[in-house]
Amino acid sequence: MDGAAGATAVLLLARVVRWTLPPRRLRGSGATPATPAYAGVGALLSFGPLPGVGAVPGFLAGIDLHERLRLGRHGEATAAPRTTMRTGGSRVLTELFACLLIAGAWPAVAQRG
Repeated sequence: MDGAAGATAVLLLARVVRWTLPPRRLRGSGATPATPAYAGVGALLSFGPLPGVGAVPGFLAGIDLHERLRLGRHGEATAAPRTTMRTGGSRVLTELFACLLIAGAWPAVAQRG
């Protein structure tokens, strides 16, 4: 399987997974527009040292960090990642994870190629 076919397969699989997840809205959870940015940066930063699996804890840590900065309290910030994932964050994480997998595999495919 060449690089383009592999990338297409990963994106199609991510789309199927998103369709199976319940459709919800992040705004209903009280998430601010900065929440996805913090989550995305956290996923990107943790994907480098832990390719493949680092995006998930980084995504959750980014949400937690944002909520701790926004709310200033530990208790409310700890519940925020759970609430965000239940209200649509899992759909965002699925797409982001697929894109990170493709971006991480691209240099290996290009070098082989």
